[in-house]
Amino acid sequence: MLIASAAERNKGEILKVLKLYVNPSKQYKCLEVASGTGAHVAHFAKEFPNIDFQPSEHNPRALHSIVAYVDKYRYPNIRVPLFIDATKSPDLWALPEDYSPASVDLILNFNMIHISSNSAINGLFKAAEGLLKHGTGLMITYGPYAFDGKISPESNIKFHSGLISQNPEWGLRDIKELKELGKRNGLHLEKIHEMPANNHCLIFRRKD
Repeated sequence: MLIASAAERNKGEILKVLKLYVNPSKQYKCLEVASGTGAHVAHFAKEFPNIDFQPSEHNPRALHSIVAYVDKYRYPNIRVPLFIDATKSPDLWALPEDYSPASVDLILNFNMIHISSNSAINGLFKAAEGLLKHGTGLMITYGPYAFDGKISPESNIKFHSGLISQNPEWGLRDIKELKELGKRNGLHLEKIHEMPANNHCLIFRRKD
């Protein structure tokens, strides 16, 4: 079972945001794209027994870690994690039958966008367009972002430069560009929540 210090630090803060959008008396279906170690989904499943969580990952070590979390806590509302390559068309994702088009209430995606290729980000947004319920479905992303071409503070500037040096397609994405990408995929950027450590949560709603 892998431990990610960043996930341990931010899972409580992200939970506060989720509570703003989850009705405890309603049942939800949630797809988490890029679940990482599994710490987030394990933390949220305990707090939201009314949400059916479907975690997923591309990294084999992370997939094993998610399974370890599932086995340790045995929450009945976490499914066995799926292998998902976001660079591929969502039509090729091996989703459960009940995760059909326009049937998903929530898509969660944390700390992926700044370490992803353009094709992976496009795949994420295309999946949100196809899977989320019209009018009510939400995609919630979390991480560091640029605003109108500007990155701040200095620590984020250095982080951005370091990511680009590893892979020219990586780096902090501009919220303005993500907003436009959302529009092209039937999503409206409804809210931006400021988070600790210079991060933000973006709330995209599937249009009617």
